[in-house]
Amino acid sequence: QVQLVESGGGLVQAGGSLRLSCAASGPAFTSYATGWFRQAPGKEREFVAGITWRRSTYYADSVKGRFTIARDNAANTMYLQMNSLKPEDTAVYYCAAKRTFAQGMGVFSYNGMDYWGKGTLVTVSS
Repeated sequence: QVQLVESGGGLVQAGGSLRLSCAASGPAFTSYATGWFRQAPGKEREFVAGITWRRSTYYADSVKGRFTIARDNAANTMYLQMNSLKPEDTAVYYCAAKRTFAQGMGVFSYNGMDYWGKGTLVTVSS
């Protein structure tokens, strides 16, 4: 069983930066693909960024060039560095994990993730 806890959300002005963290307890990260998803008010949860066990990274088009995903397997922690934030990035951000050695964007389907955190709110003011 994997438990995920997000932190680092908050209020930031447009153009600013935030770094989210996702701390995992339980089995080591090394055999998991992990990712970030977000859900804005009135919208469906959507994929933001993902990283596989081999540290291959994938991004939604809307965040490419602005967000960077990384993880520290030894610390069982994943990060999302968010730069040049826009009001449309406002959402609850969730981390998720799936036990798999597969590669590719298809790993990070919303219905396919095995574990979820409770989320952290990011608000970007204009």
